Amino acid sequence: MSNPIIDQAYRRRTVLKTMLASGALPLLSSGVFSSALAADNRFAGRTLNLLIIQPHVVTGKKIAEDFEKLTGAKVNVTAVPYDQVSVKATLDFQSGAGEFDVIDYFYTYKGQLAEDGVIEDVTDLIEKDKAEIQPDDFIQTIYDQYTLHDGRRYGLPYDGDSHLLFYNKELFDRYGLKPPSTWDEYNENAKVITAAESRNGIYGAAVLGAKIPVIILSTYANRLTGFGGNFLKADGTSALDSTEAVEALKSLLASAPHALPTPLETRFEEGLPAFLSGKAAQIDFWTDLGGYAQDPKGSKIVDKWGVTRIPVGGANKTPRLAFNAGFGFAITSGSKNKDVAWELIKLATSKDYHEQLLTLTGSGIDPDRHSGLNSEKFKAFQPLVQPLLADGALENSLAWPTAVYAPKLENALTDELALALAGTKNAEQAIADAHKAWTNIIEANG
Repeated sequence: MSNPIIDQAYRRRTVLKTMLASGALPLLSSGVFSSALAADNRFAGRTLNLLIIQPHVVTGKKIAEDFEKLTGAKVNVTAVPYDQVSVKATLDFQSGAGEFDVIDYFYTYKGQLAEDGVIEDVTDLIEKDKAEIQPDDFIQTIYDQYTLHDGRRYGLPYDGDSHLLFYNKELFDRYGLKPPSTWDEYNENAKVITAAESRNGIYGAAVLGAKIPVIILSTYANRLTGFGGNFLKADGTSALDSTEAVEALKSLLASAPHALPTPLETRFEEGLPAFLSGKAAQIDFWTDLGGYAQDPKGSKIVDKWGVTRIPVGGANKTPRLAFNAGFGFAITSGSKNKDVAWELIKLATSKDYHEQLLTLTGSGIDPDRHSGLNSEKFKAFQPLVQPLLADGALENSLAWPTAVYAPKLENALTDELALALAGTKNAEQAIADAHKAWTNIIEANG
């Protein structure tokens, strides 16, 4: 059955694609990129294949068009669901097909991709092109978490993903509610609005709880960091054997009855249009939502929304963000066009281009460079969001595990969180079982 909210989101995506095709979106000035490439068009006749996640489809098309204008190289873009990009890249490499030249990789998978030989070590290339890349401009925590494995670097950051809490001011004002500073306040807000408005198809929150690591783990990570918890201890062992880990899940479970039905079926694709259409009063979501919310072509809540830091819980009084998702660009080991692939990566992750993507509605890109975060253009484009990411907020964010076995940890925790949301296990049992699974995985692979 057709869902009008989802249909609206897809229509908006179609509009953006049309704008790209027609040249309505801004292109990169040739002076920003290598003038030599722009002048001699030396990659004419060469073709690159870029594997990108679906939420980045707008930027993928823009990169393809810009890169061809500057270098003459044709870029074919393949977009896949965010939970399939690493698998597709690995199968492409293992089969020997070598279809893809550049991949848009999830940072927690970098260790596995590097060890499996799927992506190239670019440490020496970064050093060679340091003046052009300006690696010191990357937010250091993001730079290291996204690219560093065993002392070597395997890509460059492209999308510095983190979450903030967005809320509907109109609904809050209607019921005399305040932006939540604690997760208890968040749950109470959700309860009040759902009780009053669910008959109108409006709910107190959109809880992204789909059984996909990048979705449900992001939602849990916000609560884990809010309660002052961590994924791992300083020695690399599981930190899920903590009161904070259990309380974080209890808080998540408490929100489910007052959320957009149902959290286990709520992904990026359902949560975003629900909030933009005024059907969900709260959502913890990627920071580029501020751009979507102010765009009258796809939002019914222009000037009717607010944003705040991720709430705290328990004894913790210090808000802290989490690096939820987060992507880099890497050269595939099977690429037959590694020289061209590297030039594309330098373009897509460059200082000036990053600023363009940060200020493009629908790009799906969040800050990973100091220059972009603090630029006047970004401040003007995201006046409510930018201050919440500055002053060290990103540098001190909670990172997910990134060891070679990190995907196994993610899958184990995802399974337990989903069982808890389904009502099969309580919070204590689910976290205890997740901690046991993590301990076994770490010991077996450490």
